[in-house]
Amino acid sequence: MRLGFIGLGAMGRPMALHLLRAGHQLAVWARRPEASQPLCAAGAVSCASAAAVARRAEVVFTNLTAGADVEQVTFAGDGLQDGLGAGSILVDMSTIAPEMARSLAQRLACGGVEMLDAPVSGGEQGAIAATLAIMVGGKAAVLERVRPLFEVLGKKIVHVGDSGAGQVAKACNQMVMVAAIQAVAEALHLSRAAGADPARVRQALAGGSAGSRVLEVMGGRMVDRDFSAGVEARLHHKDYAVVLAEAHRLGLPMPVSASVGQQLNALMAMGWGRSDTAALLRVLEAGRAA
Repeated sequence: MRLGFIGLGAMGRPMALHLLRAGHQLAVWARRPEASQPLCAAGAVSCASAAAVARRAEVVFTNLTAGADVEQVTFAGDGLQDGLGAGSILVDMSTIAPEMARSLAQRLACGGVEMLDAPVSGGEQGAIAATLAIMVGGKAAVLERVRPLFEVLGKKIVHVGDSGAGQVAKACNQMVMVAAIQAVAEALHLSRAAGADPARVRQALAGGSAGSRVLEVMGGRMVDRDFSAGVEARLHHKDYAVVLAEAHRLGLPMPVSASVGQQLNALMAMGWGRSDTAALLRVLEAGRAA
C-alpha cells in the first residue's frame, strides 16, 4: 500500500520501519528533518510537508505527543487535510484526549476521510519488537481495511468501539499502569525505611499475588537506582492530565488517579520530567528528607 507516517520519535521510527520492511511504499515528513533520515536511508520518500505526505498515501499514520500536535499537523496550513482525498484513512496512534479524537474524526468526515484513533501500549521496546497492544476506536469496517498494517506493528489488536473509544482504553491503561508504578515505589520506599532490603522485598513480592510486569521492570529500575528514561515521566504526566480531565468532564471521582496525578506534578516540579517514571520513588524520598 501507499502509506504515510508523521511522528518519527522513539515509538514512531521503529513502527514506520516495520511498515517499510513489510513492502509498503512509505512517505514521511518530520518537523526536524534529521528525524526522517533513518527512514529515507531505508527507502522512504521524504516530503516537504504533511500535505505532501497525504497526497502520496492511501493511509497516513500519526504518532505525536499531544492532541494539539495532531490537530495542527492535520488542519494547519499545508497540513494533512490539504492532501487527504475522499476514502483515505488517517490512523492516529498518539495518546490524546477522547474528545479531541472524536472532534478530529468528525471534521475529517466532512471531506470523506476516515479516521481511527489507535493508541498503543508496550513502549519503545514493544515498538521495536512489533509486539504492541493496539486499542482502536472508529468504524469496524475501516479497521478491517488496515488490520494487515496493524498486524505488522503489534500482537494484540482490539476494536474498542466508536471514535474516541481507543483513547478511552489508553487512558484506562495509563491509570492502571502508573498507579502500579506508584504502588511499587511506595512499597520499596517503605521496605527501606523499615530496615528491609528492597531488592529482597521485590524478590519476595514477585513470587506472590503482587507479582506483575510493573514490579519486575519498574521495581528493578528502582532497586538499581536506574532512572534513565525508558518512557519519560513527562509523557505519563501528560497522559494523566488527559485521564483527570476526562474524569472531571464526566463528574467521576477518581481518588487514586488524583493522588498519582499529584505525585507526577511533584516529579515535574522537581525537574525529573525526562527521567523514567520510576523516579516516583525519588519523589517519596525527597518528601521524607524534607
